[in-house]
Amino acid sequence: MTDLRPATASQQRQHWGSALRLLVTLLILWLIFRTINMDSVLNVIKQVNIPLLGLAVLFQLLSTLLAGYRWYLVMHQLRFGNHAGFYIRSYFKGSFFNQGLPTSIGGDAIRVVDVAATGFRKRDAFKGVFIDRILGLLGLLLLNLFANALQPDLLPKQLFYILNLLVLGGVAGFVLLIFIHRLRWLNRWRISRFLLSISSQLQDVMRGLRNTSRQMGLSIVIHILSMINIFLIGRSVGLSYDIVTFTIIVPPVILLTLVPISLAGWGVREGAMIGLFTLIGADQSIVLSMSILYGIILVVASLPGLYVYLYGKHHHV
Repeated sequence: MTDLRPATASQQRQHWGSALRLLVTLLILWLIFRTINMDSVLNVIKQVNIPLLGLAVLFQLLSTLLAGYRWYLVMHQLRFGNHAGFYIRSYFKGSFFNQGLPTSIGGDAIRVVDVAATGFRKRDAFKGVFIDRILGLLGLLLLNLFANALQPDLLPKQLFYILNLLVLGGVAGFVLLIFIHRLRWLNRWRISRFLLSISSQLQDVMRGLRNTSRQMGLSIVIHILSMINIFLIGRSVGLSYDIVTFTIIVPPVILLTLVPISLAGWGVREGAMIGLFTLIGADQSIVLSMSILYGIILVVASLPGLYVYLYGKHHHV
């Protein structure tokens, strides 16, 4: 009986956390809907170009597929077992839990559990998932940095400098993380020991020009596919900006949605999209329509993960 109490308390905290995120999501969406004419939004959505939306789903599926393959390469380099299909299926399942079923159990936790179920420690599996996340983040930062260099005058100068400083800080943090394991004196503390372990394993993943170029190339291509996805959605609702513009504006929005204050980024994504696209003269109703459709397409593209999840439950694999 004593083992049940901590689990129950943990579940209660998770439920409260989910309820709080739902409340924040509804509050932000309510504030947005108060200021934007929803009839205009609905009219935009009614006139959407369906073939472009279908193409957008395809690019998002390709992005998720490649992300799953990148995770396989990370785990393979860290000497975990299982073939590429296992990691791709698990990645889609995690994507579904993040987008299509935003519960207190996150997609990363699902991936950790999947790997642990094959005989590895959860702590070790978590390190592999964490490193994969870092590589994905680095690809997004590098892509955004390149796009900002192509169109340095798109955003107001002050915002341009702030965003680029944050991006460069993130890249510098990644480089520091690769080499920090050499600071042996950090072994004296438990948290820093864990950080040193992550650093050492990250260097293993990035060891050699072949591994480094493959991981960097994949991470950038994955986000290029995501940018094409939202570019197509923008075109489907009548936004005529080029893909470089989307690659400047959307990555900061994605980074904001990673902050776990709302369900699957809903509300935060819409507010950030409207705020940034308005700076370059976009119509708020059209931007909100695009953001809503983007969220729906993320859910649709995560549905293969639902199949993987249900198949696994019925076949116990």
